[in-house]
Formats: sequence, C-alpha cells, structure tokens
Amino acid sequence: MTQRALTKPGRPPKAERAGLKTNLLQTLDRGIQALQIIAQQANGITIADLASRLDIHRAIVYRLISTLETHALVSRTPEGQIFLGGGILVLASRFEPHLRSFAQPMLHRLAEETRATAFISQAQGDECVVIMVAEPEEGLLRVGYRVGSRHPLTLGAAGIAILAGRPEHANDPEEIRQARRDGFSLTRGQLQRGAVGVASPLHGPGQLRTAFDACIGVVAMDDLDTATAIAAVKAAARNLAALMRP
Repeated sequence: MTQRALTKPGRPPKAERAGLKTNLLQTLDRGIQALQIIAQQANGITIADLASRLDIHRAIVYRLISTLETHALVSRTPEGQIFLGGGILVLASRFEPHLRSFAQPMLHRLAEETRATAFISQAQGDECVVIMVAEPEEGLLRVGYRVGSRHPLTLGAAGIAILAGRPEHANDPEEIRQARRDGFSLTRGQLQRGAVGVASPLHGPGQLRTAFDACIGVVAMDDLDTATAIAAVKAAARNLAALMRP
C-alpha cells in the first residue's frame, strides 16, 4: 500500500503537508478541506463523518461548519446532513470569467492539435458535467459533446479521470487505479458508440490539489490518434493546473 492510500480524502500527502505547514492558517486550511469533502458527497455528510474524514474533533468541525454556514457556503438539513450552500454559486460565477480567459485558448489549441473536440469537465455530486468545449476547424465527424452534457462519474474518460485525480480508496476499480498510475484515462464507446475519449485530471498523485475537481480531455470517433491525444491532453492538464494554483 502506498503512502497516498493512507492519506485522508481531501488532504495533501503527509510529506506535502509538512512542507506547506509554515505557510498555512490551520483553521482556514481545515475549512477549505471541509468544503472539498462536502462537494464530493451527493447525499450530504454529517458532522461525525466529516470529523472522521478530517481526523479532527467533532467540536472543531461544528465550529467550522457554523462559520461556513454564516457565509452561506454550506447548509444543513433538519436531519443534520451538510451540503454546499448558495454562496458557492456566487463565488463560482466570479471564477468562471477568469477561468475562460486562459482555459478557452488552451482548449482551442488542444482541439486543433488532436483534431478532436476538447473539453473541460467538472464533478457535480456523482455526475461529470461538461463546462467548456472547443471544436477543431477540420474534421467532418464530431462527437456530440456539448456544454451541459452530463453522465455518471464512473463512465467515460472524463469521469474516470476526475476520480483518478482524487486520493486513492481501497474500493477503487482497476480502471481508476490504472488512470491514476498513467495520468490519463482512455475509454472507447462507453458514452457513445464509436467514440474514443482521453482525459487527465487537473492534479495527480504527488501534486498540490486544486479545489477545482475537474479534468481536461478530448473526444472523437475511432480515427483519433490516441498517442498524440494522450501526450497533448497530459501536457494541457499540467499547464492548466499550474495556471490555477497560486
């Protein structure tokens, strides 16, 4: 078992955390980790479960959640389940123009280089949602992959890549483990007959995680040059992740 497998979900590896320790505000860091974990729970999460995931006392988590709730970043149901709050949408709406300013040109270059539809997809609960797309100028046959398209995270190159970018879990299927080792996912015909997809997470093992649980990739029909696509997508993922980090 690797050290990565022992890391709590939503937290950097121990060695990485040690290197960053002097630069972190602990309470703020825990609040951000909590938001990342909550974002991945389609059915919400309890104080007790969140405390276990963060490996801290419930009383500390209760204060964190109360503070986040005050700023509408999380909400709680009468049953005690915690979800992201409406304040996240306000922050996201302000982030999107910034993302497009540097990501859209990168997507266009990726589409032209691979002669395939390039995309950025993001996790929303248990689904993978396309948020940006660019199509090549050349090519007659194109896959119907459009902004707003969604599918389960467990299907398609994009969903598998996002899961591969998350910390390792004991019950991860082999295709996610393989994508984590390779730094990319390659699938054929999982979402559309004859379609081939290649995607890479925006962070991988040993890299500083971003709060953006997403991937970048391309999709085309069977004539996709997969060797070219893999190299181009992995390079694009590295470049985009670097631009998104402080």
